[in-house]
Amino acid sequence: MELPRSPMVAIEPTRAPTRPKGGRRKKGGGSMRSTVSWVNGILTFALVIMLSSAATLVWFESQVDRSGPLTEAKLVRISPGSGTRRIAQMLQEQKVVASRHVFLAHLYGRSLWSRVHGDAPPSLKAGDYEFKPGDSIRSVLAKLSRGKSVLHSVTIPEGLTSYQIIQRLKADPTLTGDITELPPEGFLRPETYLVPLKADRKSMIGLMSEAQRKFLKKAWAARQENLPFRDVSEALILASIVQRETGPNDDPARIASVFINRIRKGMRLQSDPTILYGKYGPQVKWGTPIYRSDISAKTSHNTYQITGLPPTPICNPGTEAVNAVLNPARTQDLYFVADGKGGHIFSRTNKEHVAAVQKWRQIERAIRKKQAEANKSNGTLPQPTPVKTVTVPGAGGPPPSPPSGPAAAPAEVLSSLGFPLPVRRPQR
Repeated sequence: MELPRSPMVAIEPTRAPTRPKGGRRKKGGGSMRSTVSWVNGILTFALVIMLSSAATLVWFESQVDRSGPLTEAKLVRISPGSGTRRIAQMLQEQKVVASRHVFLAHLYGRSLWSRVHGDAPPSLKAGDYEFKPGDSIRSVLAKLSRGKSVLHSVTIPEGLTSYQIIQRLKADPTLTGDITELPPEGFLRPETYLVPLKADRKSMIGLMSEAQRKFLKKAWAARQENLPFRDVSEALILASIVQRETGPNDDPARIASVFINRIRKGMRLQSDPTILYGKYGPQVKWGTPIYRSDISAKTSHNTYQITGLPPTPICNPGTEAVNAVLNPARTQDLYFVADGKGGHIFSRTNKEHVAAVQKWRQIERAIRKKQAEANKSNGTLPQPTPVKTVTVPGAGGPPPSPPSGPAAAPAEVLSSLGFPLPVRRPQR
């Protein structure tokens, strides 16, 4: 029987029960702490990786953008078919880049970035490249991937024969290879071409032929109506004559009109350059004196002896000459003769032409007199004058009785008389 408690005992709080010995702890406590520790380790490792990657990226970008080892400009050729590793190694050997490994890493990084964004990855293009002092890896890769190779200009003047063009190409040290066949006369387009260093000479012939073909097709489509040509080849033949006859102060369209008017009337063209081409062929030297025997020589191209057009062009005409023949001036002129000022005097009748010829003879006599005075003052003995005839520059009737002196004066003499030079366009 429980004894009654005193009031003091009754109001004391109940004591907590004593924890039983050997009782089980709450499940999962240790596992939670292990998981937290593992996550903390992973996050710490990731942070270290991120910081290391960021530091590496900063260093890599600095290497890509830092100035390269070149101290002076250098021309480097990337041959067709070279692999990326070979190119990188060559760039390092040529001291264009400091490290081929950084160059390749930058290239692969750019390729990956382009693929992720759906763009075409950069590719290294063959060619000749000029790298400037201090060019960075980034700028080097940009040049190679854009194909900004060094181009060299090859200029082919108007009025050269195909043989002369080939000799010009052979003398160009920036070109390589050989040309074994003579291209058809007139079918090479005179122009300035931009080509890579060491371009093949034979490929240059193909380039000029294709350019001329495209130009002639377009020019023929834009021609005047009722021209006396059966096809573009005949127009090209006449254009080559107009090219060699046109002076620096002439209108080619008016020169062309004289020849076209003569063709329509059945008159012979009587063009001096055709005499020279008929005599010397593609190796002709324009401006060579023309003798009486040359005029009467029956060659395939001598338009003093044949009616109509020669069988082939006599040179490779330029844009102006071709356009002039296909769109000639509308005149009734049948003759022209040099005016001594880099142009010509045009005539409709033979009477007008004879008067113009007399004026040209006076200019010739003044030139010879001036030349003789210059020789006398310099103590130079006069040279014997060859016996020859002088044809009137341009299309004339039967050649007038010629003087015994040369048809054309040396450039320095014409210059001293104040005449623009030359009367005919020179070979450049």
